[in-house]
Amino acid sequence: MTTKSDQSKPTDLRDIGKLILAVAIVAAGIFVYSWLGNDASVPTSVRIAGLLVAIAVAIVIAAFTAPGRRMRVFVAETQFEMRKVVWPTRDETLKTTGIIILVVVALSLLLGLIDLILKSVILDWLLKLGS
Repeated sequence: MTTKSDQSKPTDLRDIGKLILAVAIVAAGIFVYSWLGNDASVPTSVRIAGLLVAIAVAIVIAAFTAPGRRMRVFVAETQFEMRKVVWPTRDETLKTTGIIILVVVALSLLLGLIDLILKSVILDWLLKLGS
């Protein structure tokens, strides 16, 4: 992570305008997608492609705002931190998974046995005493 202090500046009007434009493009893409849904001559794949293009254009526009730059820095730092993670080997993963499966099976059998005992105690003994 960075050691820089987060000095958040208020978002200027250009950034607000860009974000509004990005939201408007996504809204227009959704509107066109639904509007073309009534037209049987337009295939669904074309409608979906148009919607994805609108979303991609909106993301590109939003990326050039102050919040977008902060997001890019965050993603870059996250990727850097992910390189430091030590992932388990295949053998460790298989052993751990096997242990978890055994514990789940053992606990489910134990809980089933407890449920069976409680059912027999309540239904057979206690309810017959009351009648």
